[in-house]
Formats: sequence, C-alpha cells, structure tokens
Amino acid sequence: MKTSVRSRRDEKASSPTVLEVAKVAGVSVSTVSRILNGTARVSEAKRQAVEDAIAALDFEPNALAQSLKRGRSMTVGVLTQDVSSSYFTETLKGVEHALTDTGYAPLIASGHWNAEEEAHRVRLLIARRVDGIIILSGNLTSAQITQYSGQVPVVATGHRIEAPKAWAIELDNERGGVMATRHLLDLGHRRIAHIRGPEEHADAEQRFAGYRRALEEAGVQYDERLVVPGDFYETSGVLGVAELLARGAPFTAIFAANDQMAYGVRLALSRQGIRVPDDISLIGFDDLPGSLYTTPPLTTVRQPLFDMGRIAAGNLLRIIDGDPPEPFAPEVELVVRETTRRLR
Repeated sequence: MKTSVRSRRDEKASSPTVLEVAKVAGVSVSTVSRILNGTARVSEAKRQAVEDAIAALDFEPNALAQSLKRGRSMTVGVLTQDVSSSYFTETLKGVEHALTDTGYAPLIASGHWNAEEEAHRVRLLIARRVDGIIILSGNLTSAQITQYSGQVPVVATGHRIEAPKAWAIELDNERGGVMATRHLLDLGHRRIAHIRGPEEHADAEQRFAGYRRALEEAGVQYDERLVVPGDFYETSGVLGVAELLARGAPFTAIFAANDQMAYGVRLALSRQGIRVPDDISLIGFDDLPGSLYTTPPLTTVRQPLFDMGRIAAGNLLRIIDGDPPEPFAPEVELVVRETTRRLR
C-alpha cells in the first residue's frame, strides 16, 4: 500500500501544473489559462514564452476542463456507413487529418445504410453534445439533415443542402458514369454490361443514369439484359457475373458501379477462365487504394475521397467557429490502367 501511495505521489509530482508553466514563462497563471482557452490578447513575446514553457515542461492541459471553459465538448460526430469499407476508411483518413492539432476528437458511429438507424445515431451524437456532425453518404434525406442542423452544425457528403449551419459536398456521379462508359465505347465496345449499386442509393442511380446517357449519345441501344443489380460489396460482383453469363446475352466489357464490386467481377471471371482484359474489359468507380494493386491494376473513375473527408471536417470547424465554409467542387477523373483494352 505504501508503495502504491508513493507511486501516486511521484506521478502527481511529475505532472507539471499551470502554476509551473506560469513561473517558467514569467507570466501570471490567468494569462496562461487565457492563452490555453484561446481568449487571451497578449504580446507575441508572452505567447511565445508560454508556448516554450509548455514544451519544456511537457505540459498537457486538462482537455475536459478546457472544453468546459469554452462551452464546447471538443468532439465531432462522424456518421459513416461501414467502417470496414475502404471507401469510408479513406474518407475518414481525410477527416482525421483535418482534425489533427485542432483539439477536436472524432466520435464515429455507423448507420449501415439504414435510414432509421442513421437517424438514431445522429440523435445519439447530438445527445453526446458533439460540437458538429459529419455525415458520410447514407440514406438520410436532405430535409432531415437540414432539420438536424438546427440543433448542431452539420456537413454531409452526397447531398445538396442550403441552410445556415449546414453544408454539403455533392459529387457529379452521373458524369462519372458517362466517363466510365464512354471510355469503353471509345475502345470499340458496344455490348457493355453494368452492375448497378443499390437502387435506394442516389449515387448508384446517378452512375446508372450516366451509363445510359453515354450509350444514348453514342447511338448504342440500351439492353436491359446487360444490367444486373448489386449492393456495392464484392459478393454482388461475383453474383452479377454469374447472372450475366446465365442470361446468355453477349458482352465484351463490364462497368461495375464501384471498385469493390469490380474486385468480385474480376474473381468471378477468372474462375470461369475469362481473361481481363483480353476477353472482357472491366472498369470500376472510386479508385480505392487497393485498385492499383489488383491483377491486373483496375481501370476506374477516381473520386477524391481523402480530400472530401478533409474538406468536410475543415468546413465543419469553420461553421462551428461562425465562419463561412470554403467552396469545394470535387471532380471525378478517369484513371486508365490495365483492365481495359481496345476491342479486337
């Protein structure tokens, strides 16, 4: 017991206090506190002295006490859909990068593409008194998100929102669908199959609309036999190929609505002895980190996932501080690798 008490005393003695910082810096305790709270108007020399003292003493302010003084929790809620998905992992990296050294910590919740569950998670985050919420895709409506912004600032991806404390990032998924399909058309393909994303997802429907638009502009007749449903996961890529082959309608290329389904397509074709791109050309959408390392590397449509997360978090902090968000219009980009080739 004596050893335990002594250890606690030693630990307490080794932890520098605000008083020690003030002594080393040669300023008052109140000045140190106000600098830590971000409310002090002091000379640059005093501020530098305090920062030098903090570094020399390895002082770490009490985050809870600081947040209470500021009237903030210093937490940001992040509603994602599936933390196991590379799509959301890459976007979360951007969020994390933007929050580095800001004093804010992310509180992550998953909605699993279920509107009721997403709404429940948002209410839980608000109840936890987060200072703002980032909503990454999902099935919540723009009207719902606007309503939540009346309680806490919100930034969302995949929406179009106009509200005082809400801001959204909208990607032109239809343009991306046109780019993917047009790339295959330019290579001479006319029998182009498409594995769709879930019909309830706006981005999936927009990519499908882009597919149809590109065919129409090229004068290629739409064939519903070449379109099969998917759910954005690898398994549906495998099942999609099986369905296409079972239908018997010939095709020379496949546009999968995201990279994860394209991975499943590649596997299913390989199991059937169908070579990519010699026999079938394949293109995805997203440009996930792993797409560069598939065999062969995947041709895809890139969307700036990391930047979308970074800008979303940065603009949320601006709204929290009462500043207007910075404009950001993410653009899709065709990335040609080795899974597409000219039709012989």
